[in-house]
Amino acid sequence: MKSETSLFDKLTLGSLTLDNRVGLAPMTRTSATEDGTATAEMARYYAKFARGGFSFLITEGTYTDKTHSQGYHNQPGLATDEQAASWERVVDAVHDEDSAIFAQLMHAGSQAQGNRFTDETIAPAAVQPKGEQSPLYGGEGEFPVPRKMTHEDISSVIEGFAASAKRAEDAGFDGVEIHSANGYLLHTFLSAEYNTRDDEYGGTAENRVRFTRDIVEAIQEATADDFGVGVRISQAMVSDEEHKWDGGEDDAAVFFDALSEAGADYIHTTDGDATAPTFGDDGPTLAEAAVEHGDVPVIANGGLGDPEAAREVIDSGATLFTLGTSALANPDWPTKVANNEALSDFDFEKTLLPKATISDFEVPAPADD
Repeated sequence: MKSETSLFDKLTLGSLTLDNRVGLAPMTRTSATEDGTATAEMARYYAKFARGGFSFLITEGTYTDKTHSQGYHNQPGLATDEQAASWERVVDAVHDEDSAIFAQLMHAGSQAQGNRFTDETIAPAAVQPKGEQSPLYGGEGEFPVPRKMTHEDISSVIEGFAASAKRAEDAGFDGVEIHSANGYLLHTFLSAEYNTRDDEYGGTAENRVRFTRDIVEAIQEATADDFGVGVRISQAMVSDEEHKWDGGEDDAAVFFDALSEAGADYIHTTDGDATAPTFGDDGPTLAEAAVEHGDVPVIANGGLGDPEAAREVIDSGATLFTLGTSALANPDWPTKVANNEALSDFDFEKTLLPKATISDFEVPAPADD
């Protein structure tokens, strides 16, 4: 096993040079204004993780158009120039701490539970999500049955992702991450259970990954060569934690190969336990499958707050790893681990109840002028 310092080696990710292998995972915090602009408090919130040693930050999911993509009230967006401009102070605050920051681009699809533009949801097919909406994010009751997307809808969503990526580039972000995980729109296209289409976007695994692949290619065309484009991917969904791809590792091989060929700069896998087999009791973890079947750097996420677990995924081939709740409990996790300091436990009630909105205690005071 590598020494503990392997977590803190410098490395390159695309055109970026990072100080270590520790990243901040995207987390839904619903702390923007009602019209989707980022706030000064959000700038100080993100900057504290960079100051604490996280070399690579991914924002919460940002919506990409002014129709169906928004998933939560007070979710930030990159659907307008005004929203993009509001992110500049966030980007600048993180860059001032010498860390990189990617904007996660997200379309909520059938899991939307707070959209100021429409009450209608859309999906690859009219299949109702399992489970119920979350009070943490202002939701209540069952998810509605979505409307099956037309080809015009699909083209519009692709255009929205590409335009939002260009706005992110103009705002100074180092790249974007395409959210194709956790049951949101792009993920449902990957699922044979939720995607029952019989056109070029449904049926085979090659067809089901086509939508995400088209978005990767559209963003690469819309942005500069040195602008990063990653993809987050999972089997489990927010509304269906037991969800698995029908084809198991065979589907994974197709997905990871296709996204690599499309030009993704990294694949960000997320699982409940990133160190556990994901296709039954035997076989690889999701990150290991991405390493084996893809041809780009892999970022692993899921239960990696213990440094031993983090080292395990790095030793298994992942380039980086990201932390969610462990980062909320320890915004200086990299600094603490590098200095052999004790880590704090995550306090769910204090941090995420009654709402997941960023709490006052999580936001550092403004710096003195």
